[in-house]
Amino acid sequence: MAAALADPRFRSAVRVVALANLAYFFVEFAVGRIIGSVSLFADSVDFLEDTAVNLLILLALNWPARRRARLGMALAALLLAPALAGLWTAWSQLQAPVPPDPSALSLTGLGALVVNVSCAFLLARFRHTGGSLTKAAFFSARNDALANLAIIAAAAVTAATSSFLPDLIVGFGIAALNAGAAREVWAAARKEHNAVP
Repeated sequence: MAAALADPRFRSAVRVVALANLAYFFVEFAVGRIIGSVSLFADSVDFLEDTAVNLLILLALNWPARRRARLGMALAALLLAPALAGLWTAWSQLQAPVPPDPSALSLTGLGALVVNVSCAFLLARFRHTGGSLTKAAFFSARNDALANLAIIAAAAVTAATSSFLPDLIVGFGIAALNAGAAREVWAAARKEHNAVP
């Protein structure tokens, strides 16, 4: 585990992932607000959360194992933030149900997919060797890629039906995906914490 965390390739990958997530947060947040998309807003908050996760990982690379495990538990809680933000945005959408622009939704979702697939590939080689910290980084990127596929599908259904429901459903799905990732990271961190004498 320590070898993976000390690997300069891992440090470099985490740094690139953090910067890519921060950059695309601004893109997705702006488009989501302009077109009134629940799924884009939830996913943009997730990009910001991924930035925080990866920056915290960079800070903790030289920490002792028990302290890293505690940070892993904190990151599990952080993974719930996009879920809560998505639920709040969904509630707002229910008050004024207007479908988002399908073209902007699909193009923004496609751009996010490119960013997240690239990040997941950068982190994939480390996901089994670095404990809860690398697991948190990988799950964040993987879950975002899955969410982006759902956003693109929602755009297609919205274009065909002129309904706000596909976007709303995907927003709820992103919230559930992040809750599941939080549970997995929490379990890995607890296992690490209990294994340290």
